[in-house]
Amino acid sequence: MARNATAALALMVAVSFAGCAAMSQGPAHGQAAQPAAYTQPAAPGAFSEADAPYRFYPGDQVEVTVFSAPELSRTVTIGPDGRIDLPMLPPVMAADLSTAELRDALLAAYSRDLRTPEIDVSAAGFGSNLVYVAGEVSRPGVYDFRGPIDPLQAVALAGGFLNSARRQEVVVISRAPGGPREVSLVDLRGSAVREGLPQGPTLRRFDVVFVPRTRVSDWNLWVQQYVRDALPIQFSLFYDLAQERP
Repeated sequence: MARNATAALALMVAVSFAGCAAMSQGPAHGQAAQPAAYTQPAAPGAFSEADAPYRFYPGDQVEVTVFSAPELSRTVTIGPDGRIDLPMLPPVMAADLSTAELRDALLAAYSRDLRTPEIDVSAAGFGSNLVYVAGEVSRPGVYDFRGPIDPLQAVALAGGFLNSARRQEVVVISRAPGGPREVSLVDLRGSAVREGLPQGPTLRRFDVVFVPRTRVSDWNLWVQQYVRDALPIQFSLFYDLAQERP
């Protein structure tokens, strides 16, 4: 009995501190896919030269300067569909592109009508940092946040947990710009927080925090259906873009 209890305790500790990972690999045969647990996130605001370049989001403002035809220059806002409107061109997809990638796309587009287009692209403004909090919380909805926050703070923005919340399996759906969708589980029970365990990853723009009522047996299928059917339009577009990129 004592040996079994010790083994079970060791297993629980190992699972609690498992690294956060994307659900890019399929489950083993006969097993339901499960998102990873989380580890202590990196210090908020820790930036380095190794970070990937910023990618545009809907709501960002883009300054497009056409040196070879100044009358075509514009400062435009990326629409909810991820596109921008410019003279002489059909709507151009800008969301999820870096400044260099968008510049290359515009060069290719304008080359059909301009002999030697010279174009510069820069960020003129940034949209709101939005996070979607749903499920068993008092006020589900989209929230604008300033500065780094974690899932527990996001739940607080939404009025806190309902009594029916399954706090030990709070779902965080995230996506690094240009990268795949990632899902992790965060234990936000009072006992875990009081023991000083990490409260989940630092949230990024368009992250989703979902508080379930009951245990979900197949997270992979659930997330696919949730992203497709239940997210606000600007969030579902963002995650759809992840599937379009190679």
